[in-house]
Parts: sequence; structure tokens; C-alpha cells
Amino acid sequence: MAAFPFTIAATEGRARTGVLATPRGEIRTPAFMPVGTAGTVKALTVEQVAATGADIILGNTYHLMLRPTAERVARMGGLHRFMRWQKPILTDSGGFQVMSLSKISKVTEEAVTFQSHLDGSRHVLTPERSIEIQADLLGSDIVMQLDELTSLPATEARTAEAMRRSARWGARSKAAFGARDSQALFGIQQGGTTEHLRGESAERLREIGFDGYAIGGLAVGEGHEAMVEVLDYAPEMLPPERPRYLMGVGKPIDIVEAVWRGVDMFDCVLPTRSGRHGQAWTWDGPINLKNARFAEDDSPLDEASAVSASRDYSKAYLHHLVKSDEILGQVLLSWHNIAFFQALMAEMRAAIAEGRLETFRRSFRSRALASSDSAT
Repeated sequence: MAAFPFTIAATEGRARTGVLATPRGEIRTPAFMPVGTAGTVKALTVEQVAATGADIILGNTYHLMLRPTAERVARMGGLHRFMRWQKPILTDSGGFQVMSLSKISKVTEEAVTFQSHLDGSRHVLTPERSIEIQADLLGSDIVMQLDELTSLPATEARTAEAMRRSARWGARSKAAFGARDSQALFGIQQGGTTEHLRGESAERLREIGFDGYAIGGLAVGEGHEAMVEVLDYAPEMLPPERPRYLMGVGKPIDIVEAVWRGVDMFDCVLPTRSGRHGQAWTWDGPINLKNARFAEDDSPLDEASAVSASRDYSKAYLHHLVKSDEILGQVLLSWHNIAFFQALMAEMRAAIAEGRLETFRRSFRSRALASSDSAT
């Protein structure tokens, strides 16, 4: 029996809306998880994040194990208490950052050995150590298995090797995690853009048995169309009664297409990263507040929003802040963007419940294509 009950309230085609119930609160799905890499959603307080409607945030094992160290976070009462966020937290395993950020990494069957990007210190991350950091030291609610990443493009042989090692590491992660009522463990499907490898990965994960299942190895350079092609079959390979999490995705159009194909959970650094660089996401696509056309635009980003950053500040003022390199501009745009992503999820949850997601999807896609040049 899974640690957290997952109730699907309504479906439309392959899309579903429901609730994942955790001891720290309900997660309404489809859900977007703001990324709090190092114990903070960049530029925002936890009160601001909560005000956007976020039910859950994501923390990162790699960054937290290096600084301030997972042991220190544990001594401070765990990640929830340390950062003052009392709703659910999902932590990723650290595998992606080990592969992409560390100065040197070596992968063996036993572990990943790497040098910190901060100071060059040597560290060893095994599936067991990743579980210890996430579940026991950080105290996250949803724990991810350690997996091996391959950047795309990659040969089928290399993709298969990494997928099978990920499955073996998934079994080791499950054994280390054990039986817990207050925390959940998610397995990660790998296999690149090769359908039969994705199928083999899903079969291996089902045999192990997890509380939820992630689709990994996408948003790593394959492009939107290739990602959508994988999502045409990958979610359906995973158990329908458990939540499905597409890791590291993404742009609003990516999220809408993934929800239509049966994905329930998402995370991405895009909202806050965009905000720090002067970009705001809107229902008509992204806009660049550096653009001179906003210099005397007295309208807000979204007058209907419940969030002050979206509703109460003019584009002219935001343009001034961005052009002046004022910190407040980064704060307000990051806050607005997180609020927009949460509004997008809320709209899709309502659309699925009311049987109009396909209409929403067509309209959203049309606007996204029409505004593809508006951020430049």
C-alpha cells in the first residue's frame, strides 16, 4: 500500500485531476512545484511562495549536502523548520547536479564519486546515502531514488546501460528507504527517447514498487517535439493509480501538453530564472520587461491576479526596476511568474473537472505559437 493516498477526482482523455494527501497537507494535481534548490525559492519568502497557491516545493540534495550540509540541516530541525516551509517538500536525489555541475564525476555500480563545484572537495553519493540525506537528515516528504542521467543525444547502448543501472539503484533505494508511513519514495523511469527502453524501465520500476513514478531524462536538450513524442507513450507505461512526475519541465506549453498526456506533477527553475532576467510569463506568452515599449505602459501584468506583484505594479515601473538593475524587480517578477504557473495549474485542474481541457489546450497552444517572438 502506498504511503500517501492519491485520489483521481476527474479525467478528460488521458489527463487527470486529483489530490495527493500527505501528512503536511494536500497536493492538488496537476501540480507545479517551485524549485527551492538551496533551501529557498530564489528571491522569495515562504509567505510569498505560499500566497501563489503552491502546495509543495522542491529542494536539492546535491546543493544542501555541500552547503550547509545535510547534517547541519538535521541539527537545525530538518529542512521544513530550517526554511520555515511547513507544507510538503520533494527533494531530488542529487544525480542530475552531480552529472552537470561537479568538476569531476565517476560513475560505478556502487556510487557516484565527484568533486564539489564549490571547493573541489571529494564526495561519494550512493543510492543509500541519497536516501539517508533526503529522508533522515533533510526530512523531505517525497524522496527520489538516485538515478544515472545521460544527456541527449546518446547511443541506445549508453542509454540502456544508464537505464538499467538506474533500475538497480532504484531497488537499492527502496531497500534503504524501507517502510514509512509519513514519507513517500518515487522511482524514476529512464530510457531517453527510445520507446522499448522506456517500457523496460517502467516494467522494472513496477516490479520494485514505488509510491509514485517520475519520468526522467527529458528536458536535457532533446527539444519540445521529441519530448512530446516520448510523452505520447511514457506516462501510460506507469501505474495509473499513482502520481506521475515529469522532472525538470518546464515551459508552460510543455506543461500543458504533458498534462494532456497524463502527467500530474512538474518542477522547473524557469519562473524564478526568468524573473531574475526581466521576463514575465503571461496568458499571451512571455514578455521582456527590458523592452522600451513598456517604458510608459501603466497596465499591470495581470489585474485579475490575487498576488500583489502581478496586480499592483505597472509594467512601466517593472521596466524601470529591470533597467535600473534594482533587486525589487527580480523579486516582483519572480513572484509574478510563480503565481502565473500556479494559476495555469489551477485553470487546468478546473478545465479537466469541467471537461474542457482540450478546448483550453488548443487556445493556449495557439497563443503560445502567436507570441513566440514576443520575449525578444
